[in-house]
Amino acid sequence: MEEITASELETRLRSGEKLSLIDVREPDEWADGHIKEAVSMPLSVFVERLGELNGFEEPLYLMCRSGNRSSRACDYLAAQGYEVVNVLGGMLSWPGEVVKGE
Repeated sequence: MEEITASELETRLRSGEKLSLIDVREPDEWADGHIKEAVSMPLSVFVERLGELNGFEEPLYLMCRSGNRSSRACDYLAAQGYEVVNVLGGMLSWPGEVVKGE
């Protein structure tokens, strides 16, 4: 599985690069603050929502609070044939702006 730091991700997004960023944290965590370019797909309903990934460009960048849950989601998706990148350190390491609320 490929990995990227939160700082590297922030630099790429700030430069205008279009990335498929999926946040696997739960709704309350998402509401507390998320990256505006991210799409919420909580790990608790991840498998049920897999069909939604068909419209995303690969690789899929996955993040969570610290990088642990997104790593598990990456392992699962890689086994399904998806090209995935885990964001190391997750939101705890995110140096950029966050959006609060839904």
